[in-house]
Amino acid sequence: MKLRSLALPIAAVAAAACSSASAPTDVTTSPGVSACAGRRDTTRVPLNDLGAGCYLSFQGGLYPDGANDVPAAHLAAGQAAAARIRPLDVAGNPSPTGRYVLLSIGMSNTTQEFCSGGGLPGSCEPWSFVGQANADPAVNHTTLALVNGAFGGRAAPSWTSPTAPDYDRIRDTWLRPMGLSEQQVQIVWLKLANSQPRVALPDSAADAYVLERQLGDVARALKVRYPNLRQVFLTSRIYAGYATSQLNPEPYAYETGFAVKWLVQSQIEQMAGRAGDARTGTLRHDGNVAPWLAWGPYPWAAGAKPRSDGLTWVPGDFNPSDYTHPAQGARQKVGAMLLQFFKTSPATRCWFLAGQSCA
Repeated sequence: MKLRSLALPIAAVAAAACSSASAPTDVTTSPGVSACAGRRDTTRVPLNDLGAGCYLSFQGGLYPDGANDVPAAHLAAGQAAAARIRPLDVAGNPSPTGRYVLLSIGMSNTTQEFCSGGGLPGSCEPWSFVGQANADPAVNHTTLALVNGAFGGRAAPSWTSPTAPDYDRIRDTWLRPMGLSEQQVQIVWLKLANSQPRVALPDSAADAYVLERQLGDVARALKVRYPNLRQVFLTSRIYAGYATSQLNPEPYAYETGFAVKWLVQSQIEQMAGRAGDARTGTLRHDGNVAPWLAWGPYPWAAGAKPRSDGLTWVPGDFNPSDYTHPAQGARQKVGAMLLQFFKTSPATRCWFLAGQSCA
């Protein structure tokens, strides 16, 4: 079975591809890199449109060899992980009256897109992902709990250790007030970047490489903190070409897509018995080291230039204070992408939709 990534620009129905997987593993030896070796193409094309084409010396596509479909074996592993998601009580025991948690992890853009309100439980705005999901009768509103763990200013370094303060914040200000526990967290939506990056690809010290390494640390930290975590879906940044600050402008926003791509492919490679990318560290999901990793919606488009599926980002989508953070329209777009993704992905719909079974 194959899963393809899509996304529509209309805020209310924007559909992000049901893409869910990865990319070339070792950026120095992977087939995708070999195919682009020595290239100097600097035009930033959405990864799902770039395909077998090249950005600098790196091949596009969300998955290996420029493809936009999840490798069959990786998808099968994701579906097996979904089959292990079940209602648990606060002690982590199976219970027909228990819950399972989909938790967001990330920085300001992440919390604004996932919840918008960003405050305490019940404060998510109707145009955010949580708001849209809460209003959708097709979504599971009984055993599924949506929890916004993301928070402004919490860039990648804030999440690399399982003892980081933000994990305590999530436990104390979201999970416990909602009658939930860390043992019930079984799915994570992860969207991270670094503040003030200064080195772009193809430099060996590029922020994309730094972020790739950090994401590996975060994946392992999440598994320690949430022992029943089964699936993590990653999303890279939206367009930042209008930015008036140095928080995370282009090309860094675009290049976060390569960090995600390489991370997930490294897990695929390791599960196939190969070394994977040394930057990511161990990511095997057949034990207690890491959860299964995959692409969530891929939201980058080259500003007002329509992507092949029509997605665009115009200045009005951004907060005019810095043209980096999403305004209401952009939050609604990403929220709709997330909703469409979880409703349609063969790795998620069985636990996200009402009346479904992952067995």
